[in-house]
Amino acid sequence: MHALEKEKLPRLSLGEGRNMVTQLVVFNLTVFIFLFFTLVIYKMENVGQARFYQDIMTWLRLPAGAATLLTRPWTLLTSLFTHIGVMHIFTNMVWLWCFGTFLQHIAGYQRILPVYLFGGIIGNLFYVGAVQAIPALHPLISNGNITGAGPAVMAIAAGATLISPRYRIFPLLAGGIPLWVITLVYTGLSVGTSISETAGIAHIFQLAGGALAGMLFMYSWRKGRDLGAGFNRLIFKLTHVFHPASQQIDPDTLKQAIPGADHQPYKRVGVVPEQRLNEILDKISESGIDSLTPEERETLLRASNP
Repeated sequence: MHALEKEKLPRLSLGEGRNMVTQLVVFNLTVFIFLFFTLVIYKMENVGQARFYQDIMTWLRLPAGAATLLTRPWTLLTSLFTHIGVMHIFTNMVWLWCFGTFLQHIAGYQRILPVYLFGGIIGNLFYVGAVQAIPALHPLISNGNITGAGPAVMAIAAGATLISPRYRIFPLLAGGIPLWVITLVYTGLSVGTSISETAGIAHIFQLAGGALAGMLFMYSWRKGRDLGAGFNRLIFKLTHVFHPASQQIDPDTLKQAIPGADHQPYKRVGVVPEQRLNEILDKISESGIDSLTPEERETLLRASNP
């Protein structure tokens, strides 16, 4: 393991600024709490759990039948944030926190949400496709469904492992545990809990689709093509639409205009350390370009003219 990798091992923590993993975990937990208390209200009012699933979950879960999916296409997305069981949400969020932290440290927070959504949606399409294509799964077409962040988490795990399989954690344990070993354990647990049931086979296809999507996304990113760049620009504009003009400058777009300023934590951009450049770009995102000091403006200029 490189010396710099030892110095920059990710901290598995919540609440840090610009932490997309934290935001995803919080959003998933918020949806879960809302659904949980809604279910409690249904039971208290003697409406019943069956009515809860009919009134609410039907419109959030991914249906196994292609014809039904065409009438509820939004479920490709909503199912990725829908959990109803405590162990379901707990295990998915622990693994999301774990692999998301690795990927965020290795490739930057801008990769987390695009990989989550891209991998999750592709995984869901694999699930529906498998149900239609495999005769043994045809009984699921009429009333089969699935929920959870499983394919999205698998995409993040596979993507992080692809670009840095020997990334190590817990360095005090015989030099650390490689990331590929953790991913193998996660995959084994996910497949092992699914393979005993017919519906579980479709879930395995869903996870496989998520993994392939995550690897494709991160392979393209490593080759210099960010498949999520347009999505990130759109999100930045939507979240900064009411900000002052000086704060409506996307630091990622600015970074792309600087030669060599991709997210590689061991590089220098011209004569400027890449970490210092990231700090300046983060400041622009948070406070606008007018907040830069003369020294920071000079540093940015030197980075853009290596």
